[in-house]
Amino acid sequence: MRISTDQLARTLEKKLAPAWLIAGGEPLLVGEAADSIRARARAEGYAGRDLFFVERNFDWSELLASSQSLSLFAERRIIELKMPSPRPGKDGGAVLAQLVSDPAPDTLLLVVAGRPERDTRSTAWFKAFEKYGVVVQSWPVEIDRLPQWIITRASRHGLAIKPDGAQLLAERVEGNLLAAHQEIEKLALLHAGGTVSIDDVLAAVANSARYDIYQLGEAALDGDAERSLRILDGLRAEGAEPALVLWALCRDLRALAEARADPGAAAGYGHQAERRAALLKRASRRTEGQPLWPQFIAAGRIDRQIKGLGHGDPWTGLTGLVAAFAGVAFPEAPAA
Repeated sequence: MRISTDQLARTLEKKLAPAWLIAGGEPLLVGEAADSIRARARAEGYAGRDLFFVERNFDWSELLASSQSLSLFAERRIIELKMPSPRPGKDGGAVLAQLVSDPAPDTLLLVVAGRPERDTRSTAWFKAFEKYGVVVQSWPVEIDRLPQWIITRASRHGLAIKPDGAQLLAERVEGNLLAAHQEIEKLALLHAGGTVSIDDVLAAVANSARYDIYQLGEAALDGDAERSLRILDGLRAEGAEPALVLWALCRDLRALAEARADPGAAAGYGHQAERRAALLKRASRRTEGQPLWPQFIAAGRIDRQIKGLGHGDPWTGLTGLVAAFAGVAFPEAPAA
């Protein structure tokens, strides 16, 4: 069985499977999912816990031996494995597949791993979790869903955040769910059981946004100029290298050019790939009939500025390129 973190509570109400794999790149959601499973296991009498961390040269035989050893007090116990990279290798994969398909009595296996790649999902050990246990996947909360996520999360703390306040909070913590959770907890202390307005958010919430270069290209593809330029400003403030920013933009420009030339090339696999394919499809429709070569020429000019071979500030050039990519006319910098 494969479920999302949103479906975990309902699944735990029905049954406590003997093996669980939590996989994803959102620390807050992954951590909360693990806490929920541990709490349900404790309620079922799993009092013991053996914890393992997969590091270089990890001895998988120790994990296997732990599962097969009897507890001194004959108590139920959790065998928990933290695996930052969901690539256990041949030996590790074999051990995990064995533990999942033939679980030891009075033990519950809980594996917490990073986000799985496409090839991970086709491995025997991953399929064993799907067949005999439960795979809990943590998907990122996209920017358009973040305000509603904040409103729902706040309601658990007895808070009613107005939509404009939730929108502002989403902008302040974009890409950082842990920061959003912390800010909601702070608002709950300041406005216990009350309604939170946009002014309350402005007064209490710090700017905790965490930007990355991939968000920049996605926002530009989506035609969201305001968000694109806000992310660019955030990257600059965080000390991002302009060469890396330019590389990311050119990557998405080339992807758009390929999608316009061959719409089938945008097809993908999995949640993230499907989302990217949808972005490219929308961007292709939005830019239909518009040439892309001026943006590639601008990218070349910015590249020369970064290398010190052209006049002008590369960040000014990047601002113009991002705006144009998102569909907004922006005054061009003088040619180098």
